[in-house]
Amino acid sequence: MVFERQKEAFFAQSAQKQLVAASGSQYSCEVGSGKFYGLCAFGGLLSCGLTHTIVVPLDLVKCRIQVNPDKYKSLGNGFKVSVAEGGMKALTLGWAPTLVGYSMQGIGKFGFYEAFKNFYGGLMGEENAFLYRTTMYLAASASAEFFADIFLCPMESVKVRIQTTPGWEQTLRAGAPRIMREEGINGFYKGLAPLWARQIPYTMMKFACFERTVELLYKYVVPKPRSDCGKGEQLMVTFIAGYIAGVFCAIVSHPADSIVSKLNANPGGGVVSAAKELGLAGCWKGLGPRIIMIGTLTALQWFIYDSVKVAFRLPRPPPPEMPESLKRKLAAAQ
Repeated sequence: MVFERQKEAFFAQSAQKQLVAASGSQYSCEVGSGKFYGLCAFGGLLSCGLTHTIVVPLDLVKCRIQVNPDKYKSLGNGFKVSVAEGGMKALTLGWAPTLVGYSMQGIGKFGFYEAFKNFYGGLMGEENAFLYRTTMYLAASASAEFFADIFLCPMESVKVRIQTTPGWEQTLRAGAPRIMREEGINGFYKGLAPLWARQIPYTMMKFACFERTVELLYKYVVPKPRSDCGKGEQLMVTFIAGYIAGVFCAIVSHPADSIVSKLNANPGGGVVSAAKELGLAGCWKGLGPRIIMIGTLTALQWFIYDSVKVAFRLPRPPPPEMPESLKRKLAAAQ
């Protein structure tokens, strides 16, 4: 019995050494290292900053529909009215705070998610991390987004006012000092609570749904194991799973998004008054454009983020599999 255990330990150690040697040539760093988290944060910066900036015209019209539905009646009408009043240039209003704010948010969202997922997984142990992996994804993403929104909130406040307040400043350089001058630091963070209410459920759905969708796609849809798929094929799975996750994200977080837009468009109001003014129906205005925007955004974000991992040779673990120790326990229980 003792000999068998020693033999198993020897082979386990040998296998681990082989894996480390192989990963040394295949990957540029180890999961959990400073370089790993730094490059994940960089991937988040690119994925969130670039994608949100690309869809600024759609975001602008969505915000205006939420804040003034009588004037901006639909997506098509919103574009038409916005261009008629300010020309094509009007569709780019708010691009600078969007780029800065969501780049900062991406650092926290993706970088902290990887850190919290690793941390919570270590606390739970290998078996529980597999059994309760959805809970782990939800907890890690919620923790990451809590901090990411603190980075985002000041720029979100500037962006929404530029896009929805007639006659207000039209640039980040003019808008940020004005908020500080007129309202102080509170003017940048008055929308933090509704932003948390919007972004934390959104991010929880974004990461948990994505992780489980990737797992299901490889299990039931992709005709071969992930290890046999090329990088292009793997990135396509990433894109599809990201879009599916994005649709659910938009629905879950839309009412809070409407309140954030209304609150920042009316600096003197509060969360409760904004919700009452919108009403139940008003909280769901602009959902169609937001589904299109968030679905596309989420898919592109995961695609860019995964592409950064590929480009920098970061470890990209395959979908989780049941640990051998748990398989033996389940087999013994039968």
